[in-house]
Amino acid sequence: MSNCVIFCAGGFRELIYPITSEDYIIAADGGLRHVESLGLTPQRILGDFDSLGYVPQDAHCFPVEKDDTDAMLAIRHGLELGYDRFVLYGCLDGPRLDHTLANFQALQYLADNHATGYLVGNAYIATVIRNEQVSFLPDCTGILSVFCMGADAKGVTIRGLKYNLENGILTAGFPLGVSNHFVGKAASVSVMDGSLLILYAKENGFPQKEVSE
Repeated sequence: MSNCVIFCAGGFRELIYPITSEDYIIAADGGLRHVESLGLTPQRILGDFDSLGYVPQDAHCFPVEKDDTDAMLAIRHGLELGYDRFVLYGCLDGPRLDHTLANFQALQYLADNHATGYLVGNAYIATVIRNEQVSFLPDCTGILSVFCMGADAKGVTIRGLKYNLENGILTAGFPLGVSNHFVGKAASVSVMDGSLLILYAKENGFPQKEVSE
């Protein structure tokens, strides 16, 4: 499965999975430093370059006064190329909390456009599911938290974790799904109508996704 792999300017330590020749690499502004540190060549370099401090050769430069963040510019480009699976680095551990929140919304944008996105941080992974289910293997460990994105998330079912839920409703006004735990069982989180932001420990990798029934 080919991925659109996007590097942004936030904190970055290591890849979660090796990048293959089939993957499409985008360096968004200061994310170019991470790409270069890995010895990789991006297929596209874009952004307003206020983080990097200079405009690289052959880069696609945008004005600072724009509606899209650099991460969103990269996501839009990947969607235009037909990618439906996105892995983003440098999006969870930066000094800008507002950009972290914007990246959570970018995950929702991907879900709304029938694509899957993962923000891979130094310790956590974040993803958004919309009318879907994610499944985790029994060897997963640590904390998993679930948050409603936008309107009420209905038909939420959480199984195989310390705190389970059957056909419940999560709202954006109360953090009912925070600080759940893996307990050595196969686990799943699903939503029938709405979207959920899911955060969990990086070492657990990417879960399996399927449409909720």
